[in-house]
Amino acid sequence: MEYSEAKIIKLLVEFFADDFRRIDHALQVLGHSKNIMAEKAGVNSDLVIACALLHDVGIKPAEEKFGYNNGKLQEEYGPAVAEELLQKIDFPADLIIRVKEVIGNHHSPSRYDYLELEILKQADAIVNRADNRQVL
Repeated sequence: MEYSEAKIIKLLVEFFADDFRRIDHALQVLGHSKNIMAEKAGVNSDLVIACALLHDVGIKPAEEKFGYNNGKLQEEYGPAVAEELLQKIDFPADLIIRVKEVIGNHHSPSRYDYLELEILKQADAIVNRADNRQVL
């Protein structure tokens, strides 16, 4: 089932509101994820899309609680936020579990042998490298 990408983008935009940098980052990760996914067989595109768009939602609660965020905090707080958001659009429960596992592991050595997790890590790294070059 091809899930509505637009619905997940709407969730992302509503969640991050005026944090355009985070919204833009997620959209760039989505673009790279789609490119990587196109070269691989057996990928769940709904899972890749949801993970790419929502992988950094843990940033907001971490910053609200601690005043900063890092990879560990993103992995800790992101899965629950993603679950709450995806439930609003009746995203399949079995895929929500996988989304939470991927988001909860996207900064750590892989605990899961999911192709979708590797795609997210590759796409996020591409965008982060480009962002770091622009800052210099």
